[in-house]
Amino acid sequence: MAQDSLNNAESATLDLKAYFDRIDCGALGQAFQNGTLAPTLDTLKTIHQGHTSTIAFENLSSFFHQPVSLDLDALQQKLIHDQRGGYCFEQNLLLRSVLVALGFQVTNLAARVRWNLPEDIITPRSHMLLKVDIDETSYIVDVGFGGLTMTEPLTLVPERPQSTPHEPYRLTVAGQTYCLEAQLNQVWKPLYCFDLQAQQRCDYEVSNWYVSTYPQSLFVNALIAARPGDGCRYALLNNQLTTRYLDGRSEQRLLTTATELHDVLSDQFGLRVPETLDLQQALERFAAS
Repeated sequence: MAQDSLNNAESATLDLKAYFDRIDCGALGQAFQNGTLAPTLDTLKTIHQGHTSTIAFENLSSFFHQPVSLDLDALQQKLIHDQRGGYCFEQNLLLRSVLVALGFQVTNLAARVRWNLPEDIITPRSHMLLKVDIDETSYIVDVGFGGLTMTEPLTLVPERPQSTPHEPYRLTVAGQTYCLEAQLNQVWKPLYCFDLQAQQRCDYEVSNWYVSTYPQSLFVNALIAARPGDGCRYALLNNQLTTRYLDGRSEQRLLTTATELHDVLSDQFGLRVPETLDLQQALERFAAS
């Protein structure tokens, strides 16, 4: 399918008003309806910040052995109408459809995760991100990298620290490969590496099936949720909630009941937790492991 045909197919059933309401950007929805919403950097920044602050990173579906669909209708139902979150493929594919519908020039990219891994470990291209071109300048856009999801687009310029509403980030480059790093406690930590080769939806379908079903996948074996807050970041790993503040402080809280776990998913991460999910069973899985 030609790229224009793919773009049209993805945006044909997109409910932009519902999306803008979901990310608390109703003014953008009104501007779009009035025909005054332009594909500018300010528009991109507003969408990026609104999306990351409201739609949490989470893997409830894969952890509870439920299918993870990348179909646009399914993504809208889950992330918008059901007030759930998702991981990189879900988050960035939904965002891609929104940006394309608004007239942005978007390229799909894939990355190898480097976070907390030795330098000699080679990982698959299991992470999705986007490149957005505006007025001959390229930006990296990513609303789905868990506890260190950047909260603002980054200019695709290497070796230059860039401030965001949360941590500073920078891009390094070696040959054709870029590496995204975040500054934590004055130390630059690598997050993932990527090149600018365009990816197709089928590439993501394969990776999505792998990370959501492979028996040893982290997304199958651990419950994960993350969301940036005002001056902090919330992160859940199994039943441990960590609140990390931008000044370096952090707080940990161990959740011991299904009610506590439900309330944290609802309050800290803004998720509508399906009643069909057995959170007590999840706590028992944590204890057993």
